[in-house]
Amino acid sequence: MKILLFGKNGQVGWELQRSLAPLGELIVLDRHSTDLCGNLADLGGIGATVRSVRPDVIVNAAAYTAVDKAESDAATAHTVNAQAPGVLAQAASAVGAWLVHYSTDYVFDGHGSRPWEESDPTGPLCVYGQTKLEGEQRIAALCAKHLILRTSWVYGARGGNFAKTMLRLATERDRLTVINDQFGAPTGADFLADVTAHMVRNILPGAADRLVGIYHVAAAGETSWHGYARFVVDWASTAGLGLKTSPDRVDPVPTTAFPTPAARPHNSRLNTAKLQDSFGLHPPAWQQGVARMLTEIT
Repeated sequence: MKILLFGKNGQVGWELQRSLAPLGELIVLDRHSTDLCGNLADLGGIGATVRSVRPDVIVNAAAYTAVDKAESDAATAHTVNAQAPGVLAQAASAVGAWLVHYSTDYVFDGHGSRPWEESDPTGPLCVYGQTKLEGEQRIAALCAKHLILRTSWVYGARGGNFAKTMLRLATERDRLTVINDQFGAPTGADFLADVTAHMVRNILPGAADRLVGIYHVAAAGETSWHGYARFVVDWASTAGLGLKTSPDRVDPVPTTAFPTPAARPHNSRLNTAKLQDSFGLHPPAWQQGVARMLTEIT
């Protein structure tokens, strides 16, 4: 099997290099790659790359993820998140490849408290969500063999993330103020990469048309950003790290306390029943993955 990976240096892309390597020949690219084009802003270049490599599977872990910046840079966000997936889908179809692509809970409007199912109506609140939704739609229209994995609140041991920010602030400040009216499940990049590898093993070889479609992939359980922060501070306190603050000095505030250019969904819960039923996977509790990541970085 030949696998072509875009976005090798992102949090998920970094973990995918590990999880996909045992499956076959793995060609990894990012926007700075020279021999082959891995820059999703170069639509002609990425199409030519697919036609040249002729992979069995394309995994697109690259995206425009600067949610607030997208509000003022909509053209670039649209190129990378909407047009580029369409180009990859068309090229994948031409060479007979599967396309695995990552999307987001931001395709929903964030209302209610019920975990979103794959078939629920979409309604993105911001440019980032709108462009990611269009990317999904282009893939579905142009590539018969696709897997679209929607996820949320992604973190990794490599690079910046919310938990690392909370640890740093907890060593600098006596109190922290964190949003308590947005809900989701912190989901590890390593978990996403392992799920992807398992899915790829299941779609190849042989016909697996019944598996085509959108899947929600997230850790089990739910919390708010405030609950997430308290968990991190509590873990660090128990581990004996030198903090200025404590879990009871992590104060809850509403989203309105931190205005941002892009609207955030209040409900980022994702129902993973389809993933579990189709691929026999059981997501671990979000606390398990976060604790493992904290152990690794401290």
